[in-house]
Amino acid sequence: MQSFQELHLSKALQSAIHDLGFEQPTPIQAEAFSVIRSGRNVVGISQTGTGKTLAFLLPILQDLKFSKEVPPRVLILVPTRELVLQMVENIESLITRMSTRVLGVYGGTNINTQKIAVMQGCDILVATPGRCYDLALSGALKMKTIKKLVIDEVDVMLDLGFRFQLTNIFELLPEKRQNIMFSATMTEEIDALIDDFFINAYKIQIAVSGTPLDNIAQSVYHVPNFYTKANLLSYLLQDKETFSKVLVFVSSKKNADRLFNYLEEQFVDDLGVVHSNKSQNYRIRMVSQFDEEINRVLITTDVMARGLDLEKITHVINMDTPTFPENYMHRIGRTGRAEQEGKSILLVTEKEMPAKKAIEELMQMEISVQEFPKEVEVSTELIPEEREQKGKNKNYNRNVKFEEKTGAFHEKKAKNKKVNNRYAKKNKMLSKYKKPKTRGDKIQNRRKKKK
Repeated sequence: MQSFQELHLSKALQSAIHDLGFEQPTPIQAEAFSVIRSGRNVVGISQTGTGKTLAFLLPILQDLKFSKEVPPRVLILVPTRELVLQMVENIESLITRMSTRVLGVYGGTNINTQKIAVMQGCDILVATPGRCYDLALSGALKMKTIKKLVIDEVDVMLDLGFRFQLTNIFELLPEKRQNIMFSATMTEEIDALIDDFFINAYKIQIAVSGTPLDNIAQSVYHVPNFYTKANLLSYLLQDKETFSKVLVFVSSKKNADRLFNYLEEQFVDDLGVVHSNKSQNYRIRMVSQFDEEINRVLITTDVMARGLDLEKITHVINMDTPTFPENYMHRIGRTGRAEQEGKSILLVTEKEMPAKKAIEELMQMEISVQEFPKEVEVSTELIPEEREQKGKNKNYNRNVKFEEKTGAFHEKKAKNKKVNNRYAKKNKMLSKYKKPKTRGDKIQNRRKKKK
């Protein structure tokens, strides 16, 4: 494997890499470096935890020369606010000895403050698609100076419905630019995006998304319901030495809050929760406290599965089985990063067994089953989603009030049978005397009579 010295990095970048403690580039970093520097459009496919971020940052920073231009020359689009902050942090750690300016913008905060910051100037702009488009429409962000466009975690962007914003951003950018796209999965929608906007793209595929990292030990528990899962999680977390830094994934925001409230009394000083309904300041604080190991456990949702790049996570615990197998891969990719050992635990109910089998088919391996601890209480309480609906099927579409609309089945009341006499009389007169001649004819007739 190559060393970073063989990449002939600038002295500033070499010093930054040394300070960060990196010794050898990962396969995706080694292969992408020269291709990105060549100026070609690049599509990189590599699973989470393989160093995709550094794979495009190093060649971009290597060739980014000092400039007094105000508008940005590099635009990096990422799907979540947390990823904006972490991308900016990653760039700042690499440019400590450089004069490069970087700025991060995202939704959920005052756009006027960000307009001022953008107009003051930067070399690299990191943004979520929605806020980037809003700033461009306002005139604060000038897009014609962009030389390189990077789209990171593009599959997540498309899942979150950002294709419309991406398409509009492409139309505002100059035609002559380098496009760099990185993703953990390759879908038909991504292929369509590449065909539409990426000309002659060079594809780098290091590891398929279904290939589990060798340094992640996976296990599964068969559990009957949500609250039994919560009891099992509580039992496992009591071992503070083994479970020293735990990321817990839950299917929905409601269940994330439900689990947090259930465990809060027992783990009040160790617990945090993050999802899209929380305020931006709260989310930043929770992630920061978890990263600094102030909080030992962080509960989050799938939306955050790719927005968190945290070190030394000992365990990823899946409170539910993801419907899409790829999401499971992204979840467990939060542990075992940078060649460290990690552990993943999956909690499965009987209804979730088909989803578990789909995950095993994707990975082409079986997850080892662990015996359910006798000390854990099996709860009989069910959450609303687990209770069987009796009678008619419930209509979950809030926009439709009635499943079937039928006509009135009773006779109209006498007062509703009345006819508007004014219009009825008018119609009768028209039918009897027909439409009168035009005024012009009448005037002409009058003139003839006068003569």
